[in-house]
Amino acid sequence: MISVEMLSTGDEVLHGQITDTNAAWLANFFFEQGLPLTRRNTVGDSLESLVNVLRERSEHADVLIVNGGLGPTSDDLSALAAATAKGEGLVLHEPWLAEMERFFNDRGRVMAPSNRKQAEIPVSAEFINNPVGTACGFAIKLNRCLMFFTPGVPSEFKVMVEQEIMPRLRERFTLPEPPICLRLTTFGRSESDLAQSLDHLALPESVSMGYRSSMPIIELKLTGPASEKAAMLAAWPEVQRVAGENLIFEGTEGLPAQIARHLQERQLSLTLSEQFTGGLLALQLSRENASLLASEVVPSQEETLAQTAHWAADRRVNHFAGLALSVSGLEDEHLNFALATPQGTHALRVKMSATRYSLPVRQEVCAMMALNMLRRWLNGKDVASDHGWIDVVDTLFIE
Repeated sequence: MISVEMLSTGDEVLHGQITDTNAAWLANFFFEQGLPLTRRNTVGDSLESLVNVLRERSEHADVLIVNGGLGPTSDDLSALAAATAKGEGLVLHEPWLAEMERFFNDRGRVMAPSNRKQAEIPVSAEFINNPVGTACGFAIKLNRCLMFFTPGVPSEFKVMVEQEIMPRLRERFTLPEPPICLRLTTFGRSESDLAQSLDHLALPESVSMGYRSSMPIIELKLTGPASEKAAMLAAWPEVQRVAGENLIFEGTEGLPAQIARHLQERQLSLTLSEQFTGGLLALQLSRENASLLASEVVPSQEETLAQTAHWAADRRVNHFAGLALSVSGLEDEHLNFALATPQGTHALRVKMSATRYSLPVRQEVCAMMALNMLRRWLNGKDVASDHGWIDVVDTLFIE
């Protein structure tokens, strides 16, 4: 088994001033390639600390992905640290310098002298192209470890890992077969409740049942080696059965993406009217290029269930939309949802018992409730369903 590690650099990462999304992405990406990370470290903008950790991990890891510290400023020290750890100097990579100058010229800008630093790599390093940015990457061999140095900008980092680093790893190592990972996402059940219902599941020793809680959803994951695929597929229907009506999607597509796809396939457009969710539905669906004809956020006001239903129906007619979805304001822990369709308008009045959560979390819960209402209609199901901390207290249908 190849020992693969990641080293994140920068004071802002070390001190928690920014979230290290690159580390989370790399851990998941490498896992899917059959290369689970064995260790993750973080070090600040200190040359001595960087050199020490590079030398230390070079005695233990087969592969080390170093992220960050390749910018043009004085606190970007990764290239110098790599050269120092190897006992050599830096050299200007002339072809990359020319590429950087072309990058700036094409945008009508003059390259600052400080950017030349981004074309300096250790003497013995292997140049690694950056197709989307100005900081090139490089690789060095230090003791037993092959080290790849990458920029911290997420869009650049991901492209370089996928297009430049993974092909090199496949060339130089015999990689294991990627594991099997079956996933489904639930809404409205607690992690402990789901786990208790799945304790009886008989699984091979190398297969694990995992749970990931991210309010308001719980993801269930059955993970194991490819050799246990048959056993995992045999167990999966029981996981689906336990999830039951709380299952909102399988795989990694996500509910907004699933709804956007269904709307496109059925050539349906949607208009939105939001109070309590404050535009969150529009944001989530627009990111997936859903067919939104109109979206409005209106001030919170007291509404009967019938008023919310008629409001949604009016929005559908006025905007010539196939569907309209409305969320009312929150009043005494109650709020209304309405979905207007060509066949009629479905409305639900619910009571939330999640008041201990912050406002953003409660808005996320209500946005998920609205999306799930739409999902259930698109799949030919009753739009009303209880979801643990959300109780349906009244329903209404207007033709």
